[in-house]
Amino acid sequence: MTHAERYIVGTSGYSFADWVGTFYPSGTRPNEMFAHYVQRFDTVEINYTFYRMPAARTLDALERKTPEGFCFWIKANQLVTHHQDRSAAPAFLDSLHPLRAAGKLAGVLMQFPQRFHRTVANRKFLDAAVKDFSEVPLAVEFRHRSWDRPSVLAGLRDRGVTLAVPDAPEIQSLYRPAPAATTRTGYLRLHSRDAGKWYAADGADRYDYDYSPGELQEIIDSWDRLGEQVDKVFTFFNNCHGGQAARNAEAFRRVLEQIEDL
Repeated sequence: MTHAERYIVGTSGYSFADWVGTFYPSGTRPNEMFAHYVQRFDTVEINYTFYRMPAARTLDALERKTPEGFCFWIKANQLVTHHQDRSAAPAFLDSLHPLRAAGKLAGVLMQFPQRFHRTVANRKFLDAAVKDFSEVPLAVEFRHRSWDRPSVLAGLRDRGVTLAVPDAPEIQSLYRPAPAATTRTGYLRLHSRDAGKWYAADGADRYDYDYSPGELQEIIDSWDRLGEQVDKVFTFFNNCHGGQAARNAEAFRRVLEQIEDL
């Protein structure tokens, strides 16, 4: 398997006004964005589902715009991950039916906040939430460094849950593990490396970062150390400002293609 085949590259979200003229053609309307997106990428991380509960009809409409082979990761609603309300799980899972029926649901991402530390209570909640979502492939992203220990990786492996590895600034309290595989699927989320913006007052600039070609190559090298532990690596750029995520995702694919040419 080549690098380009192993890495499945996309962005965290696709509907951003400041992508028009920078990634989408000038004049692109919001309801036209996804049709352009699927011409350039084979996967997407849907994140509006974090802010509001998704409706099956909305996901069905998105699925109908995608070609064969396209796949979705859906971000779990904040009621589950940030408010620890497990009662939201059944309705959330029901809404995914169109994607599951089409064979295009890659999985659900649970991204926990930085205040979600590795405590006994939170470990129990995580175990229960994982069971709530056991009918779909699941990935988990931590934000607090207390989760960076071998026992956490072992627990995820035992439960068949994929670790989502964040690329984030060098801040002591942040979860910044080395690439690791807890299933045959790797999961990489690229946020930013700018520590100065991470705790900005309104958070608006947290993900304003442009990855350099050298940084992209470094990231690929670090994941290559996993060797044959993974069959594929979903790679999502979350540095959404001004179309940076889309441009960096395409640059990442070019680096992968250049590796094959060596």
